[in-house]
Amino acid sequence: MCAKQKESVAVGPISGFPEWTPAERILEQRMLDTIRASFERYGFSPIETSSVERNDVLTAKGGSETERQIYRLTSLHPQSAADARDYSLHFDLTVPLARYVAQRYGDLVFPFRRYQIQKVWRGERPQQGRFREFTQCDIDIVGDGQLSLMADAEIPAVISEVFTRLDIGNFCIRISNRKILTGYLEYLGFDGRETADILREADKIERQGTDPVREYLSKGGADQSKIDGILDLVQAEGSSQELLENLKAR
Repeated sequence: MCAKQKESVAVGPISGFPEWTPAERILEQRMLDTIRASFERYGFSPIETSSVERNDVLTAKGGSETERQIYRLTSLHPQSAADARDYSLHFDLTVPLARYVAQRYGDLVFPFRRYQIQKVWRGERPQQGRFREFTQCDIDIVGDGQLSLMADAEIPAVISEVFTRLDIGNFCIRISNRKILTGYLEYLGFDGRETADILREADKIERQGTDPVREYLSKGGADQSKIDGILDLVQAEGSSQELLENLKAR
């Protein structure tokens, strides 16, 4: 008699979902402890939110681009209507923070200084430096009205301390202000929704080049001079003074 051959099961790791050896895990935990200590030294308090959010919350502002990034959850054997609801794993910690603050607004003390270190999941194509699962470390200062510019200055100070204590070598912190691009796009005549869509497309230039952005803007009805102006601004390089003069000349 021949023994029934057992079916083989692939046991390799899934692409984009890293696994750590004990030595790597110990090193990761030491790094996270260093980051956590720096955050707390500056007076940030930890929170943790659910890994799962409702789809309508996750996609409230992101549209189709966000929908392509999220991992949806499905119950194989739903026992109730609640089991069949549309849920997904969070793809960043910003949306959960906004939901957290909205739900607990009356209980929070502002400015609300929070840090959050959790796993996030994105349905992206795995490549060098990009994963489907990774740990994100966030700090935010949430105001109830106008925030002091000191809050903007404090964030890079915390980042600088973290990188210095991690001893990663020389580093450069790049600072931008979304209001510059938003204001310029409004000056060109784009409304709030169009501006959000354009900024989201502009974020892809570094990894996809300018062609997809040109195509998106053309389909939206933007003329060639506006397209050239937008791409020139988002790719501009130079000192802060040079960039300011560039903007004033428009």
